[in-house]
Amino acid sequence: MWKYLGGDEEEQEENLLDDESEGLCSLSPLQQRIYGFAASLGAGLIFMLLSLIVFAIPIKFAVIFTFGNILAVGSTAFLIGPVQQLRMMFDPVRVIATAIYLGSVVLALIFALWIHSKILTVVAIISEICALIW
Repeated sequence: MWKYLGGDEEEQEENLLDDESEGLCSLSPLQQRIYGFAASLGAGLIFMLLSLIVFAIPIKFAVIFTFGNILAVGSTAFLIGPVQQLRMMFDPVRVIATAIYLGSVVLALIFALWIHSKILTVVAIISEICALIW
């Protein structure tokens, strides 16, 4: 009764903070990972679909498609963790495909943003897609 009349302010502040912290983050770590994965994958797929609208302009297509591709591939880091994903990407079975993919991503952005070569940009995008399929 005394604390409701203002006798013990420290306990009241602690109780208020405890009540607020429970409502701020009510998601479990697994739910947070799943939501992060879904959001990143969804955003990546949306960017890849939007890139088809500007397909006639290879430079814009390359930038939007590559960004969407990175989001989609990186989305699995939410589920398994970034370190485990890098371990899997650089596994001896996948290291060649990973190197080709990362090189193609870098080259597509260089060709699109600095060199402004449509033909080289398209070639880099095609090799990026082939490395992902592989």
